[in-house]
Amino acid sequence: MARDNSGKQLQLRLMIAQLAARMIAEEGISDYAFAKRKAARQLGVDDHRCLPGNLEIEHEVRTHQEIYLGDDQPELLRELRQSALDAMQILSQFNPHLAGSVLDGTAGRYADTDIHLFADSDKDVEIFLLNQKIHYESSERSYRYGNERRKVPIFILEGPHGNIRLSVFATDEERQPPRNVVGNGAALRASPDQVQDLLD
Repeated sequence: MARDNSGKQLQLRLMIAQLAARMIAEEGISDYAFAKRKAARQLGVDDHRCLPGNLEIEHEVRTHQEIYLGDDQPELLRELRQSALDAMQILSQFNPHLAGSVLDGTAGRYADTDIHLFADSDKDVEIFLLNQKIHYESSERSYRYGNERRKVPIFILEGPHGNIRLSVFATDEERQPPRNVVGNGAALRASPDQVQDLLD
């Protein structure tokens, strides 16, 4: 009987991962925790033991993209990375680094582009955007550092292929990236030169 329950849990876990991956790939949801909870609700699953891990969801996102985006995915990724590089060049005084799905290659059609900036104050970034007449919305985003969460100010810009989210970290936090949302290691970041290398 326990084996039957275990098999059912694994099956539900896979179904949740696949539905969450579809939401991420097709709806532009970037929060894996939100996507898996929403998928579980839609499937009527309330057993937290059936919730997949972020690595399982990332695997299903890549599978979904291979099946449904196929030939279009590399070109889409190239356009998103070029758009990110253009924004990073404008924001060069804040030592911009690309992060998230556009960097790791899992970005879907409606993905947000995540750029990390480093400044003495988020007001410095805000004043720069105002002076450049760049329209933005401001908000906050929670990042994990070890076992704690910290809120970071963000500015959301409208890019040519979707939103560009600028997370503003303190200047001394460049070498202390937050935790990766998928695995347990540090989040990946790429400088403009490294993004250019990806494009080349």
